[in-house]
Amino acid sequence: MNEPDQRIVQYIEAGRDRFIADLKEWLAIPSVSGDPAYATEVRRSAGWLTEYLRGQGFPTVEIWDTPGLPAVYAEWPAADPSAPAVLVYGHHDVQPVEPLDEWDTAPFEPVEDGDRLIGRGASDDKGQVLFHTLGIRAALAASGAGAPPVTVKLLVEGEEESGSVHFADLLRDRRDRLRCDAVVISDTTMWAADVPSMCTGMRGLTEAEVTLRGPSSDLHSGSFGGAVPNPLHAMAALMAALHDADGRVTLPGFYDDVVPLTDEERALFAKLPFDEDEWLRTAGGSRAAYGEKGHTTLERVWARPTAEINGMWGGHTGPGGKTIVPREAHAKISFRLVAGQEPAKVQQAFRDWVAANTPHGVEAEVHIPGGGVRPCFSPIDSPAVKAARRAMERAFGREVLFTREGGSGPEADLADVLDAPLIFVAVGLDDDRIHAPNEKVEIPLLLKGAEAAAYLWEELATALR
Repeated sequence: MNEPDQRIVQYIEAGRDRFIADLKEWLAIPSVSGDPAYATEVRRSAGWLTEYLRGQGFPTVEIWDTPGLPAVYAEWPAADPSAPAVLVYGHHDVQPVEPLDEWDTAPFEPVEDGDRLIGRGASDDKGQVLFHTLGIRAALAASGAGAPPVTVKLLVEGEEESGSVHFADLLRDRRDRLRCDAVVISDTTMWAADVPSMCTGMRGLTEAEVTLRGPSSDLHSGSFGGAVPNPLHAMAALMAALHDADGRVTLPGFYDDVVPLTDEERALFAKLPFDEDEWLRTAGGSRAAYGEKGHTTLERVWARPTAEINGMWGGHTGPGGKTIVPREAHAKISFRLVAGQEPAKVQQAFRDWVAANTPHGVEAEVHIPGGGVRPCFSPIDSPAVKAARRAMERAFGREVLFTREGGSGPEADLADVLDAPLIFVAVGLDDDRIHAPNEKVEIPLLLKGAEAAAYLWEELATALR
């Protein structure tokens, strides 16, 4: 791997204090998108970022309004009009801070504690958005050029933490302005500070609620029990039948479109220093690993689809006994989807499966809220991913491994609407306490992120031509 460029390293080190001071100023804006009371603050955050990006040299910076909260768009054209274009995606809104009494510091008064910066949004996602600006400035300073070797576009949305409700429409409306050859995502995590890694995919999501109805009212279990169908019995049997003895989901065709892991991906996952016992302790003290037979725990949470029963209820749940045959039963189910799967297809398969497995005398209703979230995936042998890996390895000075994310986000919309490959270049850690009290980011990792970003543009300029 190439040696670090000392001009870039020195520029970033010299700019460290100014960079952290600017980030603190942005973190002090409580841009909580999920609470309407903070809508003005989210708009103030967009305004702050707009002025900051102009000060960093971006020739074009705009606030893009939506029916909800605003996004920020910036563009720095390459000197060569034929050069590839790269879009960097992030978000400037943050999660709520409750419970406040669990914070050791005020969440919107960022504090440095050694190499850590503590405050809401430090890792998710303001710190990871901002390191790109330092990286661009470092690359330009080292090269002496007035423009990056690729056209760099930034899209920083303001509703990611509240579901990106208007994001897909924004992408479609602004598709021509956002046209690019690759999309860089900096809203994920690495394996560890000393084990740099790149995410190559995120799972999709679709949910469903099932209601089973029997008699028109609750019945006396002595008079009618054992002689008419019990909706709760039927629901228990239905939910138990959702998986087979090997932990596989039993919906017909559920796995037909799944893109399997390659041997190389499985080998690279196996290189990660994964301690299953320690992982189980972080999983709420779970007593055993469980799931689809033939796959490791990491493969299950990253690259295999799932069905989970999120809740099941019906009949009498209050104090004391009530001997009834309940009139109805309910369950909530969620499916995490992986590369190749489509939410609509899984939704229809579930409807058909429920209809086929509901016993005679019980009526089933399936409600599906929304269209679901599509999974996203970047092959590790794609030119864009290889280029980003070289940039990360140059910054960190060691092999960069691969991970995936079990969660879901708007990344699939970016890939679909813009028809561009995704690259995940991020330096967050699982212990950054994102979405939790005392969120923090490791400052040395933010600076490594800036260094990787500085190398990234030249790598992509070559790889994407």
